Amino acid sequence: MTSHQPERDIDSSLHEDRVFEPPAAASVGSAPWHVGSLTEYEAEHERSVKDPAGYWGMVARRLRWMGPYERVLEGQFPDARWFTGGRLNACDNCVDRFVDEGYGDETAIVWEGEPELSGGGSGAPEVRRLTYKDLQEQTARLGNALKKLGAKKGDVVTIYMGMVPELVIAMLACARIGCPHSVIFGGFSSQAIADRVVDANSRIILTCDGAWRRGKVVPLKDNVDKAIEMMGGQSPVEHVLCFGRCHNDIAWGSPDRCWQEEMAAASDDCPCEPMDAEDMLFLLYTSGSTGKPKGIVHTTAGYLLYTAHTARLVFNLVPDAGQLYWCTADCGWITGHSYIVYGILQNRVPTLMYEGAPNFPAEDRFWDIVERHKVTHFYTAPTAIRAFMKWGEEHPRGHDLSSLQVLGTVGEPINPAAWMWYREVIGGGSSGKQPCPIVDTYWQTETGGHAITPLPGATPTRPGSCTRPFFGIDAAVVHADGSECEPDKGGLMVIRKPWPGMLRGVYGDRERFIETYFSTVMIDGKPVYTAGDGARRDRDGNFWIMGRIDDVINVSGHRLGTMEVESALVAHEAVVEAAVVGVPHEIKGTGIAAFVTLAKGHAPSESLKRELGEHVAQTIGAIARPDQVRFAEALPKTRSGKIMRRLLRDVAAGVDGQQDTSTLEDFTVLAKLRENDE
Repeated sequence: MTSHQPERDIDSSLHEDRVFEPPAAASVGSAPWHVGSLTEYEAEHERSVKDPAGYWGMVARRLRWMGPYERVLEGQFPDARWFTGGRLNACDNCVDRFVDEGYGDETAIVWEGEPELSGGGSGAPEVRRLTYKDLQEQTARLGNALKKLGAKKGDVVTIYMGMVPELVIAMLACARIGCPHSVIFGGFSSQAIADRVVDANSRIILTCDGAWRRGKVVPLKDNVDKAIEMMGGQSPVEHVLCFGRCHNDIAWGSPDRCWQEEMAAASDDCPCEPMDAEDMLFLLYTSGSTGKPKGIVHTTAGYLLYTAHTARLVFNLVPDAGQLYWCTADCGWITGHSYIVYGILQNRVPTLMYEGAPNFPAEDRFWDIVERHKVTHFYTAPTAIRAFMKWGEEHPRGHDLSSLQVLGTVGEPINPAAWMWYREVIGGGSSGKQPCPIVDTYWQTETGGHAITPLPGATPTRPGSCTRPFFGIDAAVVHADGSECEPDKGGLMVIRKPWPGMLRGVYGDRERFIETYFSTVMIDGKPVYTAGDGARRDRDGNFWIMGRIDDVINVSGHRLGTMEVESALVAHEAVVEAAVVGVPHEIKGTGIAAFVTLAKGHAPSESLKRELGEHVAQTIGAIARPDQVRFAEALPKTRSGKIMRRLLRDVAAGVDGQQDTSTLEDFTVLAKLRENDE
């Protein structure tokens, strides 16, 4: 057994009784629902779990195959294999097939840059629209340019770029020629680049001169140069292909090649490489508080099928229905891989990309984008929603958001107060119209796509719950011995059977793969996938994620989920965002430290600290009353919006831990917290 398993049930005292039935499709202006009732969902889910080969074999007909597969599913955890023997190509399924089918002139990507152009004094943003034919030509040219630089099938190509269309072109071009890509988030440091390039033994890096973020240039090429210098004799890098985006000053050396020049010289004739179903499509590194980053391996057929199927049903994507889908994530994360690129393009619905920050040049930038482009599907993080709440309702209310049909959340559990604000203010509930349904999606880099999620036309939703498992996902909440927990008793989230989108390994580290994901819980003597999250399931079958097991706090022998304490705090009118961490306590063993950001009109005070403590005690119980309440203008977050709780633990404990801060967006936030340390 690994060390992070719970010693006893997690206390689960925070409950949510509000239930919202799914709307009729016509009432939110969307196409008919793919899954239109809870009864239909339940029957289909039962079928998918009992007969995975039959179910996924049916779904696989939606892919374009270059050669037939022999078996849908072969083997079990940890070595399940999907569509063995089949041949296909990811770029072909996202791009070329639609050109061949006559849709080449349709828009595939709508892109908006961060800067507002000053030409003519209009202040209009830079917008580009790429068709499937454009993508076919550009991925073919880049594929040939990569081959000219020596890229061969199976070679890992590293991509470190801003959110420009060329990032998607780079991913698809790699898939086109059979080179797995390793996308590194543009907010990562040079050290993070060096670690990942060495681990992947990547000879080619694709980058930009810079990227725009809040009106400033992020020096991407400079970061790559520093990373190569850090690697020294370990560096496998032979070529750096640089796209000119910001035209900032950069150094130019022998490994460097100009993207625009190489593309102009390359042919647009580059057939898609037939790939085995289990050939690696990409590596994506996840980092933790300790140990080197893990290179999560995803393969071709299962991942393609799973992302396309989840995107289609969870967002109710329908070609030719006037939809425009926008996921606000970065392609450097799994959300961008699955639900900006691969899952969306396969459904022939245009996907919107935005380059910059949500509050530049003003705090209404997202709502301005929704109004101008008539966005129909909006998928963002709870952290972003809480930021919108803090900035004020006047920003979304100043724009016409009536085009929206489906709202989604991703990245972490959403507290009920933020869920309700999202529904009422963004989804139109307070305007008198039928509110947009909210799909609160639970999944991970390792799952490839949505694991537990509502379906917008079928699932009754509860604020804060990700509701029911997606098709093919046999999820459960269990004790450490593998026995299933009673309703409303917390435990470990596990998935008991393989699914097509599951990770296939940790790159170059079989032992870490087994130890991390398949050694914690055994059921009937067989390993199951352990997500590393605490959860509970209510009496209606809905799942509630309580946070990472590592974030569960053991207070005087009672294990409390941080998510529930945070939700209780944010439910108070004075609090717009909260993060809760454990702190050493000489009597309790571990105490609770709460960092809170206040809403407009509320000021820090000792009396408010006491009031918030009492509010938590009344909501959950006295055991959950925070030992510390600290006011913060902002919380330390990654650029993807996740709160870096491990940094807050150090602040709460009064220690200067040597934590990795390479993904921290704003270092001044952490500095201010330390300055205010009591």
